[in-house]
Amino acid sequence: MATHQDLKHRTKQHEEEINQPQVIEATSDDDGEMNRRRQKKSGMARRGLRSLSLAVALPLSLSLIDIFYFGSSSRYRTLPKPFYFPPLWALHLACLATAFFSGLSAWLVWAEGGFHRQPTALMLYLGQLVLGLGWYPIVFGAGATRVGLVICGALFGVLVGCVRMFRNMNPIAGDLVKPCLAWAVLLALVNVRLVSSH
Repeated sequence: MATHQDLKHRTKQHEEEINQPQVIEATSDDDGEMNRRRQKKSGMARRGLRSLSLAVALPLSLSLIDIFYFGSSSRYRTLPKPFYFPPLWALHLACLATAFFSGLSAWLVWAEGGFHRQPTALMLYLGQLVLGLGWYPIVFGAGATRVGLVICGALFGVLVGCVRMFRNMNPIAGDLVKPCLAWAVLLALVNVRLVSSH
């Protein structure tokens, strides 16, 4: 006959066997949830990286096309310039740097949901992109230097608006637009020299 102690021991073993699979199931559920979270974060990171690449590559590509078709100005090369004037390659490099900074700043604003909250910020960004891209074909391509001066003034104004609006949504984005302001001033100086050389 089974003694009271044997029954107690068997009951304890039976309880452990019943409880053990539940612990394993709970652990596997936790692992599954952790894997799902990890996959979700990984997917979000991939989407973020894709959108960042697009935000930077698009203005850079458009600027490269602009430089390729309209950036070789023999008039600018032969123009007597003061020593502080940049060579043509430096002007092109500044244009590409500006495209990179403006694309990165726009992505930061977009990531904060800024373009949805403030559609004006998107209009300002697109405006500075169009004005910046328009300068090369108008000034170097068509030789319309006076129109180029108007474009430089408008570009500077739009960039000031970008700095202010972007800074409200993301301070880093606002700071990234500041070098673009320097580029607009440089374009204006070059443009003034081209107008005075006529």
